[in-house]
Amino acid sequence: MDKKPLAARREAPPPPVSPALLLAAVLLLNAVLYLGLNMLYASSGRAEADPGLCPAGHFRLGAGKNCSPWLSCEAIGREVRRLKCVGEGAVKKAFLSEWKENKVVISQLTNSELKEDFLHGLKMLKALQSKYVVRLLGYCEQQFTILTEYHPLGSLRGLNETLHIPKYKGMNTWHRRLMLAIDYVSIIRYLHSSPLGTLVMCDSNDLEKVLSQYLLTSDFHVLVNDLDALPLVNRSAGRLVKCGHRELRGDFVAPEQRWPYGEEVPFEDDLMPPYDEKTDIWKIPDVTNFFLGHIEGSDIVRLHLFDIHAACKKTDPAERPSAQQVLDTYRKVLTLLIREAAMPGTREML
Repeated sequence: MDKKPLAARREAPPPPVSPALLLAAVLLLNAVLYLGLNMLYASSGRAEADPGLCPAGHFRLGAGKNCSPWLSCEAIGREVRRLKCVGEGAVKKAFLSEWKENKVVISQLTNSELKEDFLHGLKMLKALQSKYVVRLLGYCEQQFTILTEYHPLGSLRGLNETLHIPKYKGMNTWHRRLMLAIDYVSIIRYLHSSPLGTLVMCDSNDLEKVLSQYLLTSDFHVLVNDLDALPLVNRSAGRLVKCGHRELRGDFVAPEQRWPYGEEVPFEDDLMPPYDEKTDIWKIPDVTNFFLGHIEGSDIVRLHLFDIHAACKKTDPAERPSAQQVLDTYRKVLTLLIREAAMPGTREML
C-alpha cells in the first residue's frame, strides 16, 4: 500500500485571525475579569471592608509588604512634610505632602465654624474604609488634620483633560468610560448599604460638586474622597435627611429636595420635608452622562441605559430603582455590548 507523501498529510494552516476580532476578545476578557473581581468583592465582606488587607486601624501603601498603624498627631508632626497646597473647599484645605518617600495628602480644617462637618467626615473615613473610599493613613483630631493617600490624577472634574493626555488616550473608550460609571454606582450602592446603615451623599447639589467629591486613581478606578456630608437614613426609626439648611434649586437635585410650596411662600428650613437616599439615584444619569462623554460608541451605551435612566428620573422616589438594580443593569449592558463588539452579528440575532 502506497504511503501518502508527507506534504499531503500536513493539515492546512488555520485562517488568519483579524485584528478586530483579537481586540474584541481582549475587551471581552477584560470585562469578564473586571466583573468577576467586582462580584468577588461584593460577595466578600473582608474584601470590601479592608482595602489593603490590613487589620482595622492600619494601612499599607504602594508595594509595601508591611501594615502600619494609622499615624498619630505626634507621628504626623514628626514624619510628614508638607510640600504645597493642591486644593481648597468650604471645610478644609489639602496639601500635597511626603511621608517616608511616599506622596500623601494632609487635609486641614480652614473654617472653625464647620469643625463638626470636618469631624463627621473623619468619622466616616474611619468607619467606611474599603475599596470604594480613599485610604486613611492617620489623623489628629486636636489639630483637625487628616492624612490620606495621594492620587496624582486628582478629582473627576479633570477626567476629560486627563483622557486627552497622550499617556492616557488609550483609556478614552466607551467601555473604559462605562467602567468608571460602574465604579461610581458601586460607591453609591456601598453607601446605601454601608456598615453604618443607609447613607446619603449630600454634597451633590450640582455636577461640579459631585465630581469634586471623587478621585480618579492611576489605574483608572473611582474612589470617594469627601465624606463630610453623609447623613444616615433610618426608616424603621422614621429618620429621613435634609441636605443642608438652605433652599436647593435646579434640575440636578431631585424633585423632593426642592421647596414644594411655590415662590409665594418664603423658604423655611423647618417647613422643608425630609427625604431619603433615592435623591442619589435621581442624579446617577447626569453623572453617567458626564462619564460617557462624546466619543465613538457612547451614544450606543446611552441607548442601552435609556430605560434604567428613565426609571432613575421618576418623580416619585419610591418608583426609582435601588443603586443595586442600577449597578446590575450597568454590568449587564457592559457585558452585552462587549459581546456584540466581539460578534458583530449578535445584534441582528437579538
